[in-house]
Amino acid sequence: MKKTETKSLVLLRHHLKALKLPTMHEACEKIAQRCAADNADHLAFLLQLCELELIDRERRAANRRLKAAKFPTIKTLESFDFKAQPSVNKPLVLELMRCGYIDQRENLLLVGSTGTGKTHIATALGVEACARGKRVRFHKVIELVTQLIEAREQRQLARLKTQLSKLDLLILDELGYVPASKVGAELLFDVISTAYERTSVIVTTNLPFENWTEVLGSERLTGATLDRLTHRCHIIECNGESYRLKDAKRRRRRPGGREPRTGTDRP
Repeated sequence: MKKTETKSLVLLRHHLKALKLPTMHEACEKIAQRCAADNADHLAFLLQLCELELIDRERRAANRRLKAAKFPTIKTLESFDFKAQPSVNKPLVLELMRCGYIDQRENLLLVGSTGTGKTHIATALGVEACARGKRVRFHKVIELVTQLIEAREQRQLARLKTQLSKLDLLILDELGYVPASKVGAELLFDVISTAYERTSVIVTTNLPFENWTEVLGSERLTGATLDRLTHRCHIIECNGESYRLKDAKRRRRRPGGREPRTGTDRP
């Protein structure tokens, strides 16, 4: 490089760093050399730098959204075995992956037995939503109820509700495993009611709708909750044998595998 070009590069790096454009700062020399070799003009050089910065910025933003969603584990649809769960409506799941339901403020209810892939599908949909620029938050229902009660006691409930209201997608996992207290059920209903037609909600549950009173207590509250969730809603049934149970049986059938011993087993 000529001295003037070296000076220009030093100044360019300084300005890009000051403007907080890290990808352009890192790639400017390499792109400049490539453009010089290709006899590309200064506009082509600038275009390539800007494209790299935008791509990297989108990647970093997606990673931040993924971290903020607080998924317990990252799941994708590629790892979901539809053949093992033929009851799952695969075309509908694939359509939901396009995230149009979020733009339309529609909900999704995943209903079925334990271990049939409800949380996997909900997480995969949430991960895809993060990649598409949506603000997502994953909550176990019992953990959210606990947070709501604690926030109420500490006079922080309004702040927590404001955070939830800014989401594009709220995932409520495992509704039905632990009954909520009267206060907890009312606070959960308040969250669902506030989200109505503003934020899409995904709920996974092992309970049929007629048994939701076991969690929410009163029939009045259950009816009001279902009324809001099922309006403009998709429902996916996940029936069949538990993945974990199938996997345990498969391991026992492997050569050398042994049945687990019970208290009545003798050596």
